[in-house]
Amino acid sequence: MVTFGLKVALFLGAFAFMEGFAWFTHKYVMHGFGWVWHRSHHEPRHGAFELNDLFAVVFAAPAIVAIWFGTNGGMPWLLPVGLGITAYGAVYFIFHDGMVHQRFKVPLGKSAYWKRLIQAHRIHHAVHTKEGAVSFGFLLARPIRELKAKLRERGVQA
Repeated sequence: MVTFGLKVALFLGAFAFMEGFAWFTHKYVMHGFGWVWHRSHHEPRHGAFELNDLFAVVFAAPAIVAIWFGTNGGMPWLLPVGLGITAYGAVYFIFHDGMVHQRFKVPLGKSAYWKRLIQAHRIHHAVHTKEGAVSFGFLLARPIRELKAKLRERGVQA
């Protein structure tokens, strides 16, 4: 039996893990061999969707599988893991697609934390190529002055 405390720990652990996983995937997959899809995100969008949106389908698959096995497959500990991954995806979607790229109406975050994240992601988009970008995380970002300095070292103005 999975206790409530373990469920909460698994949920929070999966949510926190996803930030590291998202950073790694963004830097080494999306700006690596996945650039074929991700390039569309660094270019002006034409229409409601971009090829990069396929990553959401890929990232949703493990959550769906974990939730299914957590509810139907006799592995109840996987349910909070799948829900933690899903929660991260929801926060990412609201932050990234709503606040940063304004693909739908959502109030911009007014706290210093949200402002820094929005600015860090916009600095990431100062580079329109596969190499040279900075700030690959979504819910954690280095100080803006550090990101701008790193871009200046690479010859890019933010």
